[in-house]
Amino acid sequence: MLIIENILWLLVLIGVMILIHELGHFLVARAFDVRVEVFSFGFGPRLFGFRRGETDFRVAAVPFGGYVKMIGEQPGDKGTDDPRSFLAKPRWQRLLIAFAGPFMNVVLAVALLTGLFLYRYPKPVEADLVATIGHVMADSPAAKAGLKEGDRITEIDGIPNPTWEDVTIRELSNANRPLRVRLERDGKPFAVTVTPTMAEKAGVGYAGWSQQAEIEVTQVSAGLPAQKAGLRSGDLLLSLNGERVHSLFKVHDVIRASEGKPVRIEFLRGDRREVVTVQPVFNQAEKRWWVGIGLDRRVLYTRLPFPQALSESARQNVRGATLIYEVLRGIVAQRMSAKSIDGPLRIAQLSGDAARQGAYTYINLMAAVSLNLAIINLLPIPILDGGVILMLLFEMLIRRDLSMPVKEAVFKFGFVFLLMVMAFVIYNDVAKMLPAG
Repeated sequence: MLIIENILWLLVLIGVMILIHELGHFLVARAFDVRVEVFSFGFGPRLFGFRRGETDFRVAAVPFGGYVKMIGEQPGDKGTDDPRSFLAKPRWQRLLIAFAGPFMNVVLAVALLTGLFLYRYPKPVEADLVATIGHVMADSPAAKAGLKEGDRITEIDGIPNPTWEDVTIRELSNANRPLRVRLERDGKPFAVTVTPTMAEKAGVGYAGWSQQAEIEVTQVSAGLPAQKAGLRSGDLLLSLNGERVHSLFKVHDVIRASEGKPVRIEFLRGDRREVVTVQPVFNQAEKRWWVGIGLDRRVLYTRLPFPQALSESARQNVRGATLIYEVLRGIVAQRMSAKSIDGPLRIAQLSGDAARQGAYTYINLMAAVSLNLAIINLLPIPILDGGVILMLLFEMLIRRDLSMPVKEAVFKFGFVFLLMVMAFVIYNDVAKMLPAG
């Protein structure tokens, strides 16, 4: 049942992406008087639809994708001699038609985040703006470099006064590459070199540090020790067994180290400090001690007026695009693994999880996927919009069209390449979902 629910939420997610993307191609094609034969949601045999004017608006059997079919669009198509065909139009018009799909996905991403921030904006706290280490994992690259909880990162890989977001991007995209890090400890500056290792399953760099933050209880499982001891959602954790809590990992480490012995938890509920003793139980499925609580960094929410919401949405989308670029560059430079790329199975899982958390989380995911789709489509790969744009730019440079045999060979290569990529990401998704070991 959960799998079916995930698939349905995935279809909703990609349905919106496809319709917006293809609508961009359609509107600009019609603006330049290109004859559009088909506007299809999905591939394969037509299931149902309607005809308006000269265009067949349809839903097809395979819902993972969509397309706008313009007359004379592909090399070898019939109708290329029609003055309203795609190939009969000036190259600059064809370029704008190809660019319109990804552009609409960017517009959608900005619009969705703007709408969310008008309703609820996660206001950055000091911990988000200052990169202070809240926990260092044992035997990690950060631990081996001598870093400790409370150290403040003042520069990483040439970036001065980084936020924790900057630190995370450098960590994830630089596996097996030394990073020069400058820090402050008790007001005294020092420098170290940290070399993130490759996290095999995730395929990204791992340094073994985490952000210093206030940790809040977000969920308490019924019938488990935390609920029996009186913990509630919204409680702010202060310490476990006398150890200050500034990271999720600190909580996990203390509970794991207890080996089933009672854990003394000090927390803040409103303005009142309270202390409870919790008896961990062993989770057979996950092979670890736990008390039955969900945790996250404390986040303060506010609402933004429209100009600020739009500006912040644009800023976050630029940061998101930068992160995607860093991931792609890291993969090419072999500082990240292609395993870090999520495919349709993983996105289906994320869609279901986000939908179950509520509309805010789901719309946030939709904005991120829309931005990813825009950037992926602009990659210079034949068949994708970026490949079409690159070919048109090359033809504009040489001032003539490439021959039909060359175009057909390029598109066939692109089709085979995309099939190989799809097979890899599906295999990768399955591997990620399998239990370790």
